[in-house]
Amino acid sequence: MKTFYTKYKRELLVLVATIILAVIFTALNPNFLTWRNILTVFQQMVLNGLLAVGIMFAILTGGIDLSIGCTFAIVGIAVATCTVGGMNPVLAILIGLAVGAVLGIFNGFLVTNLKLQPFIATLGTMSLYRGIAYVVTGGQPVTNVPDSFRGIFNGQIGSTGIRYYVIVMIIVFVIAHMILSKTRTGDYLYAVGGNEEAAKLSGVNTKKIKYIAYIVSGVCTAVAGLVMLASLGSAESTAGIGYETNAIAAAAIGGTSMAGGRGTSLGTFFGALMLAVLKVGMVVINVDSFWQYVVTGLIIIVASYFEFIKDDFAAFMSRHKS
Repeated sequence: MKTFYTKYKRELLVLVATIILAVIFTALNPNFLTWRNILTVFQQMVLNGLLAVGIMFAILTGGIDLSIGCTFAIVGIAVATCTVGGMNPVLAILIGLAVGAVLGIFNGFLVTNLKLQPFIATLGTMSLYRGIAYVVTGGQPVTNVPDSFRGIFNGQIGSTGIRYYVIVMIIVFVIAHMILSKTRTGDYLYAVGGNEEAAKLSGVNTKKIKYIAYIVSGVCTAVAGLVMLASLGSAESTAGIGYETNAIAAAAIGGTSMAGGRGTSLGTFFGALMLAVLKVGMVVINVDSFWQYVVTGLIIIVASYFEFIKDDFAAFMSRHKS
């Protein structure tokens, strides 16, 4: 237990802060703690959580993926077009995941083979992918997605009210946790983000690891796009605009270092949960929705600054011990 606390101290701190937020909102409005509202919190965090766990992989390598919102839109359009055309829903889902992976591969190519800065590379693909979405659809939404597809993600578990896509999100987080904590690939992701040159000298194929990071980001974004499509029953080229902000915020709140080399799936999960609690809570207590942007921005700044404080404190303690 002590080892778990030491390893996940930052993550547990975020969980405690989230619980405190929930208590405050409940005190201001007891309706916050109803089962229906708790379900709303988890449903609110699904898209952000899926996008955040994907972008976390890119950030771990010292990179970033600003194109996730546009990938989100393209996947939705591709799958909606396939299902409306009569394609088997399972095959359409596989195509959606493949589209996300291919777009992630292209990002990885720009970053590794062309040696572009991740910010510049994905800023470019953000515009490129959005343009593709507009060109393919002509700016018109793809509607009337069949229930045979929507039910795969949007169905409920009995009378609990829990949607299938909440379970999908949890499964994605568990898989991400297993990759990062139980596999050599996870170790290499941390190594590349911590010190790329040292990792390369140790025999790590840094190009391959970066490709993996951007592919995972693309696939997780694709899953988020599938969930949104199932929820709304339509796809449009404007979907996902600004979603990267909340995804980065969730990862940063959960302890993912923007410099790379540090972060966990559990922390990102709690970061997405905190944002969902915050947003739903502000709605419950009738705070103007515009303030959500202000609060999200402040949280990113505070969470990032917390990393500097922690590093400075660790360095201070190390000097005094020696």
